[in-house]
Amino acid sequence: MFDMLEEIAAIHRAVAVDSTADVVSVTVARTYDADADDVWDALTSPERLPRWFYPVTGDLVVGGSFQLEGNAGGDVLACERPTLLRVTFGGPQSVVEVRLAETPAATTVELTHTVPLAMAGSGAGALFVGPGWDGALVALARHLRGELTGDPLAAADAPEMIRFNRESVDRWTAVVERSGTAGDAEVAGAREMALAQYTTVPTAEG
Repeated sequence: MFDMLEEIAAIHRAVAVDSTADVVSVTVARTYDADADDVWDALTSPERLPRWFYPVTGDLVVGGSFQLEGNAGGDVLACERPTLLRVTFGGPQSVVEVRLAETPAATTVELTHTVPLAMAGSGAGALFVGPGWDGALVALARHLRGELTGDPLAAADAPEMIRFNRESVDRWTAVVERSGTAGDAEVAGAREMALAQYTTVPTAEG
């Protein structure tokens, strides 16, 4: 059973602006009741990724490139099973780093998406990607629990996930406000765009 409040609370969120490097970093983290090898396989296997994320083509090895069907592609910068995956995502200056830390009973996944400050504008840029990564962490949890058996993209548009996305936007708004990395107008504008992006269900034409 999908418990929206439990799923929302399971995710740690943070945004930071490094003025020296002129980058904005968005971080999400969640702990899963699974061993690191299983989580790593779900994150990197071309057979498993389509079950919860997107179909992928390419070579998931250092120096290789990949393309997510209908989404971003990039190059593999680091791939150290089962602890570290670093890739470009949608462009050479957009970098996603995933770190896995295993305990005897669980594995924590920490994902950091870093982009140039000029691209994000301010810490409010977290609202453009943060809710999407929240949704990915939830989909991974449901996959690891054996709950996702159909099309994950259809599941992402289900009413329960639209409600989750709205709460996610609220949480990211609060994170950005507390971080002091964006002005009120920037946060308000980014929030409006995030709600339009993440809580509007696509409709079939014709």
